[in-house]
Amino acid sequence: MFDELSYDRRRFLRDAAAGAAAVSTAGLAAGAPARAATTTATTTGTARSGAVSFRWWGTSGWRIDIGNRTVLVDPYLSRYDTGLFTGAFDEETPLAVCPTVIDRLVDRAENILVTHTHWDHFNDVPYIAERTGARVIGTLTAYHLGLASGLPSGQLAPVRGGEVLDFGAYTVEVVSSLHSRNGAWSMAFPGVRVSRPPKPEKISDLPEGDTLAYQIRVDGGPSVFFMGASDFAERNLVGLAPDVAMVASAATTSTADYVPRLMAALDHPKVVVPVHWDNFETPLTNPPTVAPNDRRRLDDLIAAVRKASPRSRVLVPEYHTAYRF
Repeated sequence: MFDELSYDRRRFLRDAAAGAAAVSTAGLAAGAPARAATTTATTTGTARSGAVSFRWWGTSGWRIDIGNRTVLVDPYLSRYDTGLFTGAFDEETPLAVCPTVIDRLVDRAENILVTHTHWDHFNDVPYIAERTGARVIGTLTAYHLGLASGLPSGQLAPVRGGEVLDFGAYTVEVVSSLHSRNGAWSMAFPGVRVSRPPKPEKISDLPEGDTLAYQIRVDGGPSVFFMGASDFAERNLVGLAPDVAMVASAATTSTADYVPRLMAALDHPKVVVPVHWDNFETPLTNPPTVAPNDRRRLDDLIAAVRKASPRSRVLVPEYHTAYRF
């Protein structure tokens, strides 16, 4: 049964949050050398100290710094060529990791939130988790792919949706979600992993594996909703009422009334940030490279948000920039 008291409390907390719809930014150097990775995953209730910032890393990837603690969402930094953006897509493309790029950007991580396990979301996760000691939170498929990639079970946290995980300075609410549909109303590499597979070697070894969304609620700060794909189950979103929503751009029109239903289900967030519109097989440098079709999709998304939720501010992000909500 729908909990009206919980819903009203969430709306009150959202509407009472400091800063209203204000957004500030501060540039952060992409090429700054990272410190040696010594941070290990922790569940202690350490209070946050300092500012809370959100940095976009392309696709649906984010780095969230909550004082001296760091959470990553779908960190895909290697961004290698599969032919996807040139009309020569090769599903046999070998998986690859680019340490020289990753190590400059990832000095620490406490938790890594995985929305789904396609290569442009999961590819770099095992390497980052091994390097930093971060906990990987994701579907059962993410759990088994993590095992197959050499991560210990104690570093993997399988979730389904509905969990609210308390990390002291912030909570992570897990939301059961849906992957977007292509023009044939299907998707690339469907399927799940219900047991540990062989070590993945090519991009087709990383299936969708079910899809999640996440809402991070910072103690004394904003509540921010993260999508990794452009579909959703609206009943699972009712009551979240985030201050900020990171909204995936839709590749097709296969999902009916995508933006109006999403804005209504999220109770018209103060700030909407489009994601998953850049060419993620190009270097992570500004300005982001955008294919012509994706530029049209981005423009369509912005127009649809402004029509469906005119009071929402649309913020089109740049890489490596610290956004404070």
